[in-house]
Amino acid sequence: MSIAIPLAGLTVLATLAGGQIGLRFSDHLHTLLALTGGVVVAVALLDVLPEGIDGVGDVNQATALVAAGFLAFFLAERLLVLHDREEAVEALGGERVGVLGAAGLSAHSFLDGLGIGFAFGVDSATGFLVFIAVVSHDFADGLNTVSYVLRRSGNRQAAVRWLTIDALAPLLGAIVGSQVAISDHALGLVLCVYCGIFLYIGASDLLPEAHSQGSWTRVALTAAGFAAIFAVTRLAGV
Repeated sequence: MSIAIPLAGLTVLATLAGGQIGLRFSDHLHTLLALTGGVVVAVALLDVLPEGIDGVGDVNQATALVAAGFLAFFLAERLLVLHDREEAVEALGGERVGVLGAAGLSAHSFLDGLGIGFAFGVDSATGFLVFIAVVSHDFADGLNTVSYVLRRSGNRQAAVRWLTIDALAPLLGAIVGSQVAISDHALGLVLCVYCGIFLYIGASDLLPEAHSQGSWTRVALTAAGFAAIFAVTRLAGV
């Protein structure tokens, strides 16, 4: 069995730990959103986008895909939420958008696992570097998933369900990545689209809500989340 698979198991624990913190401190959701907003935007810009551009090999095509992902999520959110202004339908729309965002984050976690599997196929040193980067920000992924679902729907059961999916996704990705070959170009295309989705989630949902009251503590947490991902990506050589 490839070492990528047991190492990916550690990412499951990291994701669950982040999600449990999100559930435990859900009463302070707006403060958590300040941290998670900075993390989501930083992961998109400093982790997903560079990998996507490298895979695509064409900056113009890569940025067009980022824009497509951003616009697609914007349109999906508008269709789900704004077709009716009645309160009950608004709540349902918010829950659906929460599911859509959580699904995007889980898909990103699956791609993280794929990256681990593919990297160990190159050599062990590359594999460990990718693993360090993934396990470091999977803690934030768990927090992001829980925060986003609670933000959109307030449904703790749905948050736990998506946390479980998000936690298992990198393990499944590592299993697939250890067995199946995929071109760097195809993976780059997908990563660019998800970069656009994450930028939309951070810019339109998480950060405005977190800073609606102008708290300097929340500003500091957003900067800290961004700085943490910056440090992880630079130390891991991502």
